[in-house]
Amino acid sequence: VDGIPRHVRKAVVSTQSTGDFPNLPYLIDGDVKLTESLAIMRYLGRKFDMMPDDLAKGDMMELVIQSQRMDLGKISYNPDFENLKEGFITKFKVFLKRFTAFIVKPFIFGSKVTYVDILAYEYLDHIRALTPESFTPEVSEYMQRVADLPNIAEWLKSEECTNKTYPINSPKAPGWPGVPKKA
Repeated sequence: VDGIPRHVRKAVVSTQSTGDFPNLPYLIDGDVKLTESLAIMRYLGRKFDMMPDDLAKGDMMELVIQSQRMDLGKISYNPDFENLKEGFITKFKVFLKRFTAFIVKPFIFGSKVTYVDILAYEYLDHIRALTPESFTPEVSEYMQRVADLPNIAEWLKSEECTNKTYPINSPKAPGWPGVPKKA
């Protein structure tokens, strides 16, 4: 298919071998075949000891972040995006105040990096593309601590990292595709 990068075409074709619910993203780890972002995140969290010690608080924060992500999706795919944007940003600033109060430095749950930190970083990075002026120094510092983790830093510098070149949402999103600004 013209215009679709080779690695994406290869991934789409290979989803047929990902198990019961073929989809992107997917993970194949030995006999484990998973689709769905959160299932993959939780699996990797368990595998690499990146689960919060307080699982109930971890579940709560995961769902708070997912709720915020859904709110962004709702306005991004709405043709009335420009009229909805300010209300979203106002609500987001309330979330940031609560998020800042919740963080037990250096990461969300203290000194241990969890999969929830990675989930939060990804979401906050998307919002930073929309409204960088909304970020407090505390949240920016938190994001930098996550970005400075050796494997994350290496990935962010790699050519495989598409978060600065691909749109956050579908390029056809009627409201805000989230196309990164050119440097």
